[in-house]
Amino acid sequence: MIFRYLFIVFFFFFSFQAEAQIDSLLIEKGVASYYGGKFHGRRTANGEIFNKDSLTAAHKILPFGTVLKVTNLKRNTSVVVRINDRLPKNSKRQIDLSQGAAGVLGMLRDGVGQVRIEVIDLDQLDKLIKYFEDRPHPNLRLRPYYRPIMVPEHNLEECFFDRL
Repeated sequence: MIFRYLFIVFFFFFSFQAEAQIDSLLIEKGVASYYGGKFHGRRTANGEIFNKDSLTAAHKILPFGTVLKVTNLKRNTSVVVRINDRLPKNSKRQIDLSQGAAGVLGMLRDGVGQVRIEVIDLDQLDKLIKYFEDRPHPNLRLRPYYRPIMVPEHNLEECFFDRL
């Protein structure tokens, strides 16, 4: 009987830990759109030739070459893309996908969709944290859950007696 309870506790502990690890890869949620037609064959912001059927994307501030997993929240479909272009700073969208990536996500008919943007592994997240060390990164969540937040210790007795 005790073994059964221990097994249940063990199962719940590791299921919560696995969910936290999945959430630790999340960096952004928001609206995605796609582009293709008139930009096909033109140079992207990083200098390569844009192919509308490739699995690439444009982002406002993420460094070129960043590999992301983008999930369409409506259809629960995902695609892995590489950042090779820039969105305008005043864009309301979080990411612009190539037409090929939007097709995988099932966004071609809708044109836009709510997405979840994640890095593909913790090493990629560490690279982004290092890249944005001295730069502002509004709207990006770049702190993995697996790292604890350190709170400075205070001597409670001193705090208490100082107030008396």
